[in-house]
This record gives sequence, C-alpha cells and structure tokens, in this order.
Amino acid sequence: MKLNQLIQNLLGARQPAQVSRPEQELLSSLLVMAWVVEARDPYTGGHLWRVAQFCELLAKKAGFAAEEVARIALGGFVHDLGKVGIPDAVLRKPGPLSDEEYAVIKTHPDIGFRLLHAHPLATLVEDAVRLHHEMPDGRGYPLGLKAGEIPHLASIVGICDAFDAMTSTRPYRAGMPQAQALQIIGKNLGSQFDAHFGALFIELGESGVLSPIIGHTDQGIPLRHCGMCGPTVVLKRAHRAGDHVFCGNCGADYLLLQKTPDSLLELEATGTSGSAKDLSPEADVELIERLVQHQFVPVLREQASSRPH
Repeated sequence: MKLNQLIQNLLGARQPAQVSRPEQELLSSLLVMAWVVEARDPYTGGHLWRVAQFCELLAKKAGFAAEEVARIALGGFVHDLGKVGIPDAVLRKPGPLSDEEYAVIKTHPDIGFRLLHAHPLATLVEDAVRLHHEMPDGRGYPLGLKAGEIPHLASIVGICDAFDAMTSTRPYRAGMPQAQALQIIGKNLGSQFDAHFGALFIELGESGVLSPIIGHTDQGIPLRHCGMCGPTVVLKRAHRAGDHVFCGNCGADYLLLQKTPDSLLELEATGTSGSAKDLSPEADVELIERLVQHQFVPVLREQASSRPH
C-alpha cells in the first residue's frame, strides 16, 4: 500500500468528516520529506523518532493538552526539513565544520520554512522548523530571538534536538553519556536553553525515562554498529532473522541472526556490499503508521475542529 493511501485510510477511519484531504496529503508529505532528509546522513539514523519521543515526554511533563502534545511531537519529527537543501559535502562531512560550512548549515531553518510556506498545515510546525535553533540569550539563528520571543514549540524542540545530538555518535566523536548532556543543559539554562523547559527535561532525564530512547531508532530497537563506521545500521520492526541490512555510510552488507527467540537480532558481516537498489532510502511505513495513529492524529483533529463550519 502506498504511504499516502495508508495515511488517508488511517485518518479517514478515525475522523472521516473532520480531516480534509489537503491535511492528509500535507501530513504524508511532511513525514516523507523528513525521512528523505534523515536518510541522507547515515549518522542521524533514528534522530527524527528520538526527538519526537523526547518532545512528547517533555510536552506531557509541562502539562500541555493532548492536542498540543501531538503538535509538539510532530514538530520534533519534522524540525530538520530544511536540511534537504544542504549539500552532501557539508551535511555528511566526517569532521567538524569550518566557519563557511557552518554558515551553510545555519540556512536550513529558513530553507525548511520556505518549503512549508504554502502548505495548509504549515502553521502547526513552522515554529519548530524555523526557530528550533533560537536561544534565550539572543545568540541563536536565524532571527536572533530572545527569551519571551521564542515560541514554546521551538524551545522544546531545540532542547530535545540538542540533547539527541550530544548523546549520538558522529564520525569525529562518540556520543556523550546522558548525565553529561543533562549537565550541559543545566549549565546553559536561560542562555542556550529555555530555563523552564530545560529544568523539566533534566527532571525527565533523572527519572530514567529518556534512557530507553537514547541510541534507538524505534521502541526497543537500538542502532546497530557497522564494523567500519560505527552506529549506522538502522533496523525496522519488520526485519527478521535471515534478512540483509546495510550500512548507510559504507554500504556493507550484514545478515541478521537471532541466537534465541527472545534475543535481539545481531549482525553478521557478509564481506560484500549492497547494490544501488539495496542502498536506496525507503521510508519505514510501519513506524510512520504507528506515529500517525498514536501521536499525530490529535493535532489534525484539533485543526479540523477549529475550521469554520
């Protein structure tokens, strides 16, 4: 089943009279565009899912209503849409960026904002896409907003995005321990991070609820390590023993093994590389289905209920 039809069926089955076709199509395009961006960088596997989960937890902790929690989680999932316009030489550089390259990266919020501009549901997530790198002290980008000017959606996504970046491995550094990342957030409350939401996020971390998300691409599914490149192999819930998976960076082919019925799938190198078809990105439709069902439908329902009748 095509992704767009699947999402239409899901939403239509729940609220056929309230959710319009343009809204369904926008949701489909947002999710697919987000997956395309993530697939371009092998070291960001699962980033969208993790940020969405962190955002949902923080929004609930902050006491937002269910519809707003859904909007914040959706914003976390699509916040990096603008990176679709960043050249691979910059986006996939296996080392720290130069000042010139960093200036290119800093264009992605506005690129994402322009991509969204004509969409009927743009107002739901545009703050997350354009403003998630703003900081309370005014040193953020692209607008240099200060505390009190930054929408709560952007503040929450910014915290969750930064935390995932700190705890994730890159070609030039290992991901830092959770405690260290939380300490950095704590030291920068009111400057880099919103003081209120940052403090709540630290409480979440200290409670242990962030740990099952860190380093994972789905609930209970950790990133797997390529022997050459590190954590660059993404498994889907549909994968089974005997399937082949591939490193998104070097293309190495791995066979999935399961030693016992209850054990995690393990990788066994085959010594070969995947074909161009093997390495082409493919959205995780099953994961998207679950996100639509359990996280994103409430915000569309709220959007529909606010339309004039």
